[in-house]
Amino acid sequence: MSPIKNTWFHILFALSRGPMHGSAIMEDVLDRTDGTVKLWPATLYGSLRDLEERRWIAEAPPTPGTPTEGGKRRFHALTSRGEEILREELSRMHALLTEARARDLLSGPAGGSLGESETAG
Repeated sequence: MSPIKNTWFHILFALSRGPMHGSAIMEDVLDRTDGTVKLWPATLYGSLRDLEERRWIAEAPPTPGTPTEGGKRRFHALTSRGEEILREELSRMHALLTEARARDLLSGPAGGSLGESETAG
């Protein structure tokens, strides 16, 4: 499988915790990425529409106790296909991380920098 869009991955990952509305998804992604990924409303809601069209997510009832703003909020949940896509993407990322570790690419400045040859110097 080829990589999925970054925004789609973050939305699916957020929904792995359970049904969420758009604002909660945006907050989850922002918190989890320490602010490096911000899903602007147009991007988020366009992505939610695309994910629903692919049947990776579906509208869901609100989680008990979650504020619904008088029923204005739409909640979304992963479908079984969405869970499968998320697992495949995580597996792909895991394989890349395993290879990066095998190549000692995560050691930081002490271990050299990316793209630096062993004979440089």
